[in-house]
Amino acid sequence: MTNTGLTAPGNRIKVEGGSFGWQKETLSTGGVVGDADYYVSVDNGKRDGYQDFTYTKAKGIVSNFGYRFNPKLETRVYLRYREEYHENSGALTLAQLKKNSSQTNVATRDTRGDSTKRGSTWVGSKTTYTFDDDATLVAGVVYHDYPQILSKKSTVNPNYWDWRDINYSLNYSRNDHLFGLSSTSTVGWSSTEHVRAGVRTYKGSKDLDILQKQVSYDGSFDHVFSVGNDLGLTDRLYLATGVSAINIKRDVDVSFSDRANTSGLPNHYRYDEWKLAPRIGLRYYIAPDVQLFGNVSRSIDPPSSWSISGSGVTSNYAKPLVPQAANTVEFGIKGKSGIFDGSLAFYKSWIKNELLTVEVLPATSTSAAVTSTSNATPTIHQGIEAGLSTRLWEGANGDSLNWRQAYTLNDFHYENDPLFKKNELPGLPKHIYQAELQYQFASGFYAGVNVRSVSSTAVDYANTFYAPSYTLWGARLGFDDPGKTWQVYLDLKNLTDKDYVTAIAPSYNAQGKDTAALYPGDGFGAFTGVTYNF
Repeated sequence: MTNTGLTAPGNRIKVEGGSFGWQKETLSTGGVVGDADYYVSVDNGKRDGYQDFTYTKAKGIVSNFGYRFNPKLETRVYLRYREEYHENSGALTLAQLKKNSSQTNVATRDTRGDSTKRGSTWVGSKTTYTFDDDATLVAGVVYHDYPQILSKKSTVNPNYWDWRDINYSLNYSRNDHLFGLSSTSTVGWSSTEHVRAGVRTYKGSKDLDILQKQVSYDGSFDHVFSVGNDLGLTDRLYLATGVSAINIKRDVDVSFSDRANTSGLPNHYRYDEWKLAPRIGLRYYIAPDVQLFGNVSRSIDPPSSWSISGSGVTSNYAKPLVPQAANTVEFGIKGKSGIFDGSLAFYKSWIKNELLTVEVLPATSTSAAVTSTSNATPTIHQGIEAGLSTRLWEGANGDSLNWRQAYTLNDFHYENDPLFKKNELPGLPKHIYQAELQYQFASGFYAGVNVRSVSSTAVDYANTFYAPSYTLWGARLGFDDPGKTWQVYLDLKNLTDKDYVTAIAPSYNAQGKDTAALYPGDGFGAFTGVTYNF
């Protein structure tokens, strides 16, 4: 979703900056000229980083142009171009993180791994036709070219990625009556295909003429055909049904490798299969703005084409990857009433062939880390997603005090794995709580405090090593001009300068040892920004 000339007319200048060398400038303009509208936004930013060797920079443009031919036909063209560069962060042990969380590991310091996106181009269009009966037909096409160079300046083997995708979509929707009941029906088709995709790995950054490996993914695609219906059984009760047919093709051709193929799989691997994903759900409005809901659905998640051929010749696994499939039951309530606005949902998913990633070999001074993706034995994902906004007080002059909260329970574990039994899956904390208390002045000023609390996180599949829990405090204050001309803010993060783990690199079995698999979060930081609209 992006702004258009209809939603964001006029000009805007935004300048931001803060701790760890962060700075960003954004210029945008939008407007309407007759039956046409336009929106263009240009940004440039950089960040030195909290941790050593985590410098990043990026610049780009986002724009779209719309035209209304007549009341029934309109179209919009989108363009996005972006250049990025970032150095790779380094995982630490818990002891290293507590001693100095801004340091990096020896391998990262010596290799200086980096990633360069020389220019990612995204061009698309969407055309909508409205029929006499108010049914709509929406046709879209998108072309995406996103080349990337990994480890160009480092001492490890550089990878040159060349990805070009094309996507087509066609969606028809109409409001009608079925068996005398109000009905909304949809039919859709989408296709995303690699028109050119591949990776070339060279031996050593100084020997780019010595090819080590070349893999092509041309022809891999996902085709999806979907039908759905929303049926009003009564004024308050609605039945939603649908099914998607998904054709997944992965075409992986290792045309060259300087290593022998010991995987047991052919150098040219091809997977081509259809999958079905049905869904059915009910929602009941106990009040105009409050609804109960429940649904049962199946989801299909195919592996990315590059996961199938990673660091090995064709695959690191005894068998090739297949799509993961999940059957999910969900129920809950959402809506607003009086001073409350929120949602509460419970869900449980039974997953077959879940795609899990693990670090097989850690990075060294002469080689990058080796990670593998494989299909797991059956797993369970179940949890709670809750959010609540409460208006605690509102003054006669329009001042208000608001309290926003969000809680997530992530209970993800094996169903009964031969090796890991019912162990929880690493990488994601089980409990996450976030809250913000904010005072809003009618004049446009606001001030608030916020908190984020996260439970401990398993680092390995054997559950022998955990990243510790943490709680972060922050504060934010600013001014939003009621006339929409100025906006100013000051954001203070991690007020207590807490050392904490923001992400991990999962391993099979850490054997209870303090493993270098923890990525540190930022220390105390102050960030500010000013926006001027004219």
